[in-house]
Amino acid sequence: MTPFGHSAPTFPSARRKRGQYAAGGVGVLEFGSPLPEIVEGIAKGLAGQTVVDWGGVALRVDSVDVVPPPDFASGKAVFRTSTPVVMKGSGHDEYGERTTRQAWVLPTEPEFPAYFESNLRRKALTVGTDPDVSVQAITWVGPKRSFAVGKGRKPGAAVEAEVHGAPETLRCIWSWGLGQANSAGFGWVIA
Repeated sequence: MTPFGHSAPTFPSARRKRGQYAAGGVGVLEFGSPLPEIVEGIAKGLAGQTVVDWGGVALRVDSVDVVPPPDFASGKAVFRTSTPVVMKGSGHDEYGERTTRQAWVLPTEPEFPAYFESNLRRKALTVGTDPDVSVQAITWVGPKRSFAVGKGRKPGAAVEAEVHGAPETLRCIWSWGLGQANSAGFGWVIA
């Protein structure tokens, strides 16, 4: 578990073209972590930069802002992601035999909610918050998208989920992201 995540760069004023990533003009790139030490390190590192190389694209740094997570005092949150949530399943067939280690599970598949909830609990345990987290409902699922990461492709879909838990745990999840591979840009929660 790597307690760190990031969004994809977004450019609200860029001209849209079907099938292409819209880039240009003023944009936003978000980084997050439930651990203040990591957030401080990222903020200090970026504050001293004028340009960030993002996969060969130069992003000019105009400002760095630290955004605190919402309060979540009610113990309820609705998280919506801007990037696909990826989640591995068991990889076992109907006889209990492991058939693959790359058993990606999409949010529309029956075993997704259990693996998703387990992932959120593991995140809470990793940073020392209350692991009593429950996914009440997955209220929206975006289209399936696959991205090349390392030597393979990871399929997933953006989601909106209603999650209940301790406020501190919900703040940590909001700062980290949903699902797996957050440090590769998956499962970023829209701020």
